[in-house]
Amino acid sequence: MNWSSSIKGFKNYLQLERSLSANSIEAYLHDVEKFIQFLELKEIETSPEKVSQQMLEDFLQWISELGLNARSQARMLSGLKAFYKYLLMEDLIEVAPTELLESPRLGRKLPEVLSIEEINEIIDAVDLSKPEGERNKAMLETLYSCGLRVSELVGLRISKLMLDEGFVIVIGKGDKERIAPIGSVAIKHIKTYIECKRNHMDNIDKDSDDFYNY
Repeated sequence: MNWSSSIKGFKNYLQLERSLSANSIEAYLHDVEKFIQFLELKEIETSPEKVSQQMLEDFLQWISELGLNARSQARMLSGLKAFYKYLLMEDLIEVAPTELLESPRLGRKLPEVLSIEEINEIIDAVDLSKPEGERNKAMLETLYSCGLRVSELVGLRISKLMLDEGFVIVIGKGDKERIAPIGSVAIKHIKTYIECKRNHMDNIDKDSDDFYNY
């Protein structure tokens, strides 16, 4: 068995058996071809069935030294595992050298955050001509000013808004209360909303303590 024939069979398997897209197939084949490139550079003459776990570990070390991050390394290893899984299914090998290989440990990806400009665009997009406009404006300003979770925002109580003191009492995870500071802009919009809610909104319970109740 040589590399050319095994890669051709692997490509057919990905196309016919797994019905993958052209881009996905290209990515899988690239992973195998990268490994072959490593073997050639290291002048290691071997065929697919004679590849050892040590060769693969050396390959992972090599691509790490090239500067590929852990996520890219893990994806490349996934491609090689798929290749050797195919060889096993076709009875072309008895044991996959990838079986005991561990993927590089991935660090926890930090959540993406909006820029100040993006936040301002969202807030400015609120239509204040609609009945719910003042409410939406107040909610967005409060969400941004206090750094609240959406569930915390929805659970706010008017009686817990200590606006003159500059903070709000929030019910967080496990029904635990915490204090969150609030800025003057958010305070202004909350007061406008409450006044509008009390005097001009007909489809809500004006006596409700819920900050958001319709």
